[in-house]
Order: sequence, then structure tokens, then C-alpha cells
Amino acid sequence: MPKHKTKIIACAVLAEELRPEVPDDVDFIKLDFGLHQSPERLNRELQEEIDRSTEYENIVLAYGLCGMAMLGLKSETSTLIIPKVDDCISIFLGSKEAYLKQQFDYPGSYFLSKGWIEGQIDRLSPSMQELQRLIDKFGAERARRIFSVFEESKPLRHYKRMAFISTSDDSDIEQYRKIARERAAEQDLAYEEIRGTTDFLKKIALGIWDENFIVVPPGRSVTFDDFKSDR
Repeated sequence: MPKHKTKIIACAVLAEELRPEVPDDVDFIKLDFGLHQSPERLNRELQEEIDRSTEYENIVLAYGLCGMAMLGLKSETSTLIIPKVDDCISIFLGSKEAYLKQQFDYPGSYFLSKGWIEGQIDRLSPSMQELQRLIDKFGAERARRIFSVFEESKPLRHYKRMAFISTSDDSDIEQYRKIARERAAEQDLAYEEIRGTTDFLKKIALGIWDENFIVVPPGRSVTFDDFKSDR
């Protein structure tokens, strides 16, 4: 039985903006948002999906290193392709270099995107859930004052800027801007919008796997060295 050419296994954070770029002859699935909270569980779920996908020549993992969750993944039958980035922010900005420039020019930045907001990734930690409970009960201003007593437990205490990355002019973008502004106000952070790009997403979708990707042949495991910039 001949192999299908390519399957993309996508992080849900990327899926909304990646899916429109994927050709009809490429199979596409997304995994749950909540897997970000446990790299071990994400690794396990990805390996199980890889093991079920033996009929493909290529399996693209639309993730970054993601807390080391990619390490050790292996397919005995398919080539694995993974963006050579730490996380999805580099993908939304177009490159690892663009992300590093943002970090250098604006240290203390926390990034949001449509997918990040959809998945409420920054809401999943216990401390953020506690903050939300206080906001629901007392309102944002009083909740911040109460929460500031526990300064060391605040998840964004080292940040100064909430940066929303927009990659499109879709009609629904304003609702995400509104949420990002609200998140910034809750944490007393400056708000800024950054224009992102779909260039990296298109490379993932269209099979343009250049030096910004790791290509792991069948039978070999993904290693940390694969993510080093000089490889």
C-alpha cells in the first residue's frame, strides 16, 4: 500500500491560522490546548499520534521545542519535520531571529496571539486561576491590589509589556485585541500590538522545510542538539 505524502500534527495555538494554508492533499489534525501545561503529557500524546501514523512519508509537528516536549520523539517509518524554534511566538513573528530581536528591544514582554487567547493558555496555571477568581469576585482593580500581596506568586511579575501578535486583518480580530488589552490591564502591563506574519506558517503547510526546520529521518530520535542554531 503506497504511503500518503504528509501529515501535520498541529498545536491548537497554531491551528486556526495554520489550517487555511494547508493544501487539500495534506492530512491535518490538532491536539488539545491544555497539553501545554505538561511537556511530559504532550510528548506522550505526540508519540502516540506518531505511532498511529505509519502510512505517511512525512509527519510535520507544528510545535516548537515547547518545554523539551519534542525530545525523544521518533518514528520508525516516517521522517519527522519540526520548526527549529523554542515556541510558537517565533512562528507567529516569522523567525527565531525576529523573536530574539523583540526580546532584546523590549525585555519583559509577554506575547499573546489569537490561538493563545482561544486556548486561554495564560489562564491555565493555578495562580492565574486564582487571579481570575478574585477579578470575578471583586473587579480588576481591587483584585490586583489583593493579589499584589502575593507578589512572588504572580505569574507575570517580571513582565512589563503585553504584546498581541496579529497575523491577519480578519473581521474578528478586534475581539482578540479587546481581550489582550483586558489581560494587560489586569496585570498592569503596557499594551502593544505587533504585526506578525504567516510566512513561517506557509512554510510548515507547503513543505518548504528550509534551515529553519529540523528534519529527522526514520528510526532516529529528536535530540536537543537538533534545536541548536548551528545545525
